[in-house]
Amino acid sequence: MMANCMLYRWQALNAQGEYLQGDMLVQEHHDLLQLMAEHEYSPLGYKRCKIYRPRDWHWSQKITLMRQLATLLKAGMTISDGLRLLSEGHSHAGWRALLSGLHNSVAQGNPFSQVLMQWPMIFPPLFPALMHVGEITGKLDECCLQLAHQQERQQQLQKKVLKALRYPLFILLAALAVTAGMLLFVLPEFVAIYRAFDAPLPAFTALVIALSEGVQQCVLPLILTITLAGVIWRRQHTHSVTWQRNEQLLLLRVPLISSLYRGSQLSQIFTTLTLTQQAGLTLLHSFEAVEKTLNHQLWREAINQLQRHIAAGKPLYQAIAGHMLFTPLCHQLIKVGEESGALDVLLNRLAQWHEENTHELADTLAATLEPLMMIVTGMLVGALVVAMYLPIFGLGDALG
Repeated sequence: MMANCMLYRWQALNAQGEYLQGDMLVQEHHDLLQLMAEHEYSPLGYKRCKIYRPRDWHWSQKITLMRQLATLLKAGMTISDGLRLLSEGHSHAGWRALLSGLHNSVAQGNPFSQVLMQWPMIFPPLFPALMHVGEITGKLDECCLQLAHQQERQQQLQKKVLKALRYPLFILLAALAVTAGMLLFVLPEFVAIYRAFDAPLPAFTALVIALSEGVQQCVLPLILTITLAGVIWRRQHTHSVTWQRNEQLLLLRVPLISSLYRGSQLSQIFTTLTLTQQAGLTLLHSFEAVEKTLNHQLWREAINQLQRHIAAGKPLYQAIAGHMLFTPLCHQLIKVGEESGALDVLLNRLAQWHEENTHELADTLAATLEPLMMIVTGMLVGALVVAMYLPIFGLGDALG
């Protein structure tokens, strides 16, 4: 699990006896004292200001950082000066401290790629891998810009897929909440009125009333059961590799959702492969970078199998042929790319095709499920309204 970072505010005296103060971002408490000792600072005091979790480092900020670095490098600035300039003008305290620490490490002669590797909770392995290629080839500015473009497209695709999946679920939950509210609070009031007239109820109304009474009796055990199931699911989802794999296999079998899920993963894989291939990494190293950027166990295992296949000296298209996670199009285009020597071009086409297709699927899913969910909601609420008011038509006979 990724570690947290802590932001400290410190005061110290330097070797000349001058008073200094500032902010420092570290992973552990002793790292702060070690860094101050390396700078020959005599600590006067320090205070922990905030804990930063991995989710606090937003992707938009990382993408902006890469774009800004690319612009500054193209303008002729060194990476050290660029980091210093960005740290001085940043409005976010955590990023300001992080960039200042990166600047200090680079200014001491450490390669930028190695410095990024010290912050795996913030920068995924793809970041230092591409920066290393940029340092070797002397095209660090181009690598920064390519990385920013790739991450931006990937985040946009993931947001669209999540939105397409979340919206129908939200509508369905809202419909269930309205139904439960009517069964628990509205319908019992009508039941009291009906029983006062001691008249027989229509069969449909009697059925709904029985359902309402059943829900009222089971509501507490049901809430406890759902809560317990949610806790168990979260624990298993976090700690059990087998559970994660089974969840992902289930997603691949659900109609519509499976296409979205597979398309988003393949888009990420082929986009990363294209980027690393164009940057000059070998195919084996490219797959190593891909494996580290994937969050899903099933796909990491598949990429690891492909790595072993490539390390054995066999072509990639043979490993992909018939694989349940890859489409026939992947096998066809990769085979053409390997035989023609234009694998990076074909990988780029695969990335673009899966990205565009997944965008289209997300739009189609949202457009299809939105009216369907509205119909389901209308039917649930309408059935309850009919059940409540149906006996009213017979109240005249009962009163007579």
